[in-house]
Amino acid sequence: MNSLETVKQSLQSRLMEKIDFTRDVCDSEIQEMIDEEIILTGRYAYLSLADKNRLAKELFFSIRKMDILQELVEDESVTEIMVNGLDKVFVERGGKIIEYNSKFHSKEKLSDVIQQIVGKSNRVVNEASPIVDARLENGARVNVVMSPVALNGPILTIRRFPDNPIRMAHLVQIESISEEASELLQKLVRSGYNIFISGGTGSGKTTFLNALSEFIPKTERVITIEDSAELRIQGIHNLVRLETRNANVEGCIPVTIRDLIKASLRMRPDRIIVGEVRGSEAIDMLSCLNTGHNGSLSTGHGNNTRDMLFRLETMVLMGMDLPLGAIRRQIASGIDILVHLGRMRDKTRKVLEITEVVDYQEGEIVLSPLYVYHESLESKKDKVKGCLVKVGQLKHIEKLSLAGIEIQTQ
Repeated sequence: MNSLETVKQSLQSRLMEKIDFTRDVCDSEIQEMIDEEIILTGRYAYLSLADKNRLAKELFFSIRKMDILQELVEDESVTEIMVNGLDKVFVERGGKIIEYNSKFHSKEKLSDVIQQIVGKSNRVVNEASPIVDARLENGARVNVVMSPVALNGPILTIRRFPDNPIRMAHLVQIESISEEASELLQKLVRSGYNIFISGGTGSGKTTFLNALSEFIPKTERVITIEDSAELRIQGIHNLVRLETRNANVEGCIPVTIRDLIKASLRMRPDRIIVGEVRGSEAIDMLSCLNTGHNGSLSTGHGNNTRDMLFRLETMVLMGMDLPLGAIRRQIASGIDILVHLGRMRDKTRKVLEITEVVDYQEGEIVLSPLYVYHESLESKKDKVKGCLVKVGQLKHIEKLSLAGIEIQTQ
């Protein structure tokens, strides 16, 4: 341990004894105490101006914020923070994961930070309930796994989203999607097509859903339903945001996505957006899509569009014992468009396929690909090149016609 770290820990111990946590202490008062202690320490130990500034910031972060994670949370270039127990912290910048040069000085401090995060989201995590999803005030998504499930200490993963939501124009600019395909999706969203977004972890599903939402007519009433609120719907004035609640030690009854979907149907929604479908709530989501709530959006984990349909079937069966044919009819009549995203080997995220759900025939869901990503021969290991190629025409244009929107048929 270096000398500055020793000084920091000594200062922190003195400050924790000095601060009266039984009353509401404001940030400026904490900062004033920190400055006083640093000045006193400077009388017997040499501290440069840079050292003093660093100590003041780190001590304030440790006492009032998220300790060593605060600087990372505020850094716009950081997209993911991964804390693997006490000694290992990794960050993702520009798609590359590197080990961070700081670590928590004690397991108790890491646990305090976790409880602080979870508590602000009105969640509980402990040995009896060791896994929880939460969020930060800036909308970042948080996942916590504690002992006894996590063998190498508390595991904390933070997915940080851009301060300004990424718009579709930016996705076109960085070649995540072609301009032609984005214009089609814009018309489909405006016309009320039900769109389901699939992809693997980190493929950009939430970002893409947010980008699609900018095309929702501003006059509509939209209800979002999420495990942990992270969607950032822009420009919708009549917006209702719902978030699940876990059971806790105080006896609160859990509120699930299924509960929220059922409740939302009594709120007179024009569109319902389910942030992510993971389990038995799939049957309720499909019910929404089949009861007149056109233009609804959702996401799910899948390897490709066909695989996503198989997963939806499985998730429906988790909540209700229905004949497979009935489930497939529900999917075919409820979902209009599937958009599949992928994270490429160069860490870029791209739309790989846009597919229309055409019909249910002879026991199978009929799909019709509209756009498919073709990788170019010029691609290299560290730079993927390619384009989204149009391979088919939209077959069901009824919703477009009702909305008075025309599309090119050739």
